[in-house]
Amino acid sequence: MGDPLLCARAQEVADVPSPALAALITDMRDTMAALFGAGLAAPQIGVPLRVVIFGAPTMPRYPDAGEVPETVLVNPVIEVLDTDEDEAWEGCLSVPGMRGLVPRYRRIRYRGSDAEGRPIEREAEGFHARVVQHECDHLDGILYPMRIRDLKFFGYESVLFPEGVAHKGPASTDPS
Repeated sequence: MGDPLLCARAQEVADVPSPALAALITDMRDTMAALFGAGLAAPQIGVPLRVVIFGAPTMPRYPDAGEVPETVLVNPVIEVLDTDEDEAWEGCLSVPGMRGLVPRYRRIRYRGSDAEGRPIEREAEGFHARVVQHECDHLDGILYPMRIRDLKFFGYESVLFPEGVAHKGPASTDPS
């Protein structure tokens, strides 16, 4: 957080497929796996291109979330299908050690292409929709703390969740 690249709009990828794109995706996968993330955007590793990866069979931090299909998404576009929102705790590899209560649309459609240039179009809801929105925000220079409505619900994981249960709110602030 604070890196100017993370506050800028990323550039469209013009050359799909390409060896450079394949190498970028390999780097992104390695980084995401090493940090146990559910997703990663190219700007998070210093590359200002509109590429995100995401996927999680199940996440220990979000045990009730359900699976998110492993996906490489190049030049993504998100369409909101329903203006209903949910608030849930989010963290980010670019904002280590912190969590915030973030509103996101419940249902979206996303499109783009895979690394080979084949079109992708899917509808997503719940945690899957949240992950896609979070990662695509990075492509527009938005970090999750910018979406938090009430900063009382933003802080260090170790303080907010002393028992290490980041998917539920602290006893005094849990919205459910």
